[in-house]
Amino acid sequence: MPETFVDLGSVDVPSGVLVLGMAGWIDYWRELGQPLSERARAAAATGGGHLRESLCEAVAVPAAADRPLKVRATASPSPFDEAPTIATLEISLGVPWPRTVNRSVPVRLGDLPVDRCGMVIGDAAVLDTWTGMDGAPADGLADVFYWGRYADDAQAQFGGERIAKHGVAGPHGWLDLPLAEAAARASELTSWCDRLHGKGLMVSIDKHTDDHRFRRAGWHHPLRAGAIEVGGCQVLGIEWDQGDHSMRHRGERHADQVYPVTLEADEEGETAMRWTIAPYDFDDEDE
Repeated sequence: MPETFVDLGSVDVPSGVLVLGMAGWIDYWRELGQPLSERARAAAATGGGHLRESLCEAVAVPAAADRPLKVRATASPSPFDEAPTIATLEISLGVPWPRTVNRSVPVRLGDLPVDRCGMVIGDAAVLDTWTGMDGAPADGLADVFYWGRYADDAQAQFGGERIAKHGVAGPHGWLDLPLAEAAARASELTSWCDRLHGKGLMVSIDKHTDDHRFRRAGWHHPLRAGAIEVGGCQVLGIEWDQGDHSMRHRGERHADQVYPVTLEADEEGETAMRWTIAPYDFDDEDE
C-alpha cells in the first residue's frame, strides 16, 4: 500500500546546507566551540552526515539554494491517544541523485532521537542565530498563560482568553504582550494566588524566542508543524506531544530510541532526505 504524504510546508536554504536537528539544543552548538553552520558545511561537503557533540545532534546535507524546499510527512497512530504522529519525515533537497550511486538503495546518514522539545528543519547558517528558550525575543513580546485549580477565579478577577492548542481549549492567558507588561501580569496573578490561596495556580511567561514561536505556529496543525521566519528565511519546526514522547521515545539516545535518516531518490530522480520513525505496533500490547 503506497504511503500517503501530507505537506508540512517549505524551508529556505540560501547557504545550500540543510539541517534537521534537535530543537532543544540548536542554540547550544555555538557554546561547544564551533558553530553549527561550520560543522554542517563540512558534513554536506561529503554528501551529508550526522553531527553529534554532548547532547546536541543533527543531520546536515547539501540542498538547492535557489528555491523553497518542500517538507512532507506520513503519519501513524500514537500509542498514547491514537492521534496522528509523524512516521516518515521527507525533505525534497532539490539536487539530482548522484549518477554513480545506485538509486534503488537508500544511503544511510545516521540516526536521530525524537527530541521532547521538538525538531527543527532549516538553513545551517540561519540556525546559528536561533534563540532558545532562555534567549531574548527579537520583537520584545511575550505570551502569558495561567491554569490550575483557581484558574476560573483568576479569570473572573483578571480576564484572559482561553488559548486553543492542538484542538482543545488550553490555558487562560494573553498573547503578544510587551515583556514588561507580561511580567507585571504574571506577578499580579502570582501575588493574588499567594495571598488568597497559597497555591493552585500555575503561571508562565513565554517570550517570543524562536523556540516558542515555532511551537505556537504549530498549535493548529494536526502534526504540530509550524513555519516561522528566522533571519529572513523560512524555518520549519515540529513539536511532539509529551504523552506520545513518553510512551515511545523517552530516554532518547541513552535508551537507544533513535531512528534512521537516509538519502533516497524520489520519483523525479532528485534527492530527498527521509527520517523514518517506525509506527507503533499495537498488536504487541496483546502478547
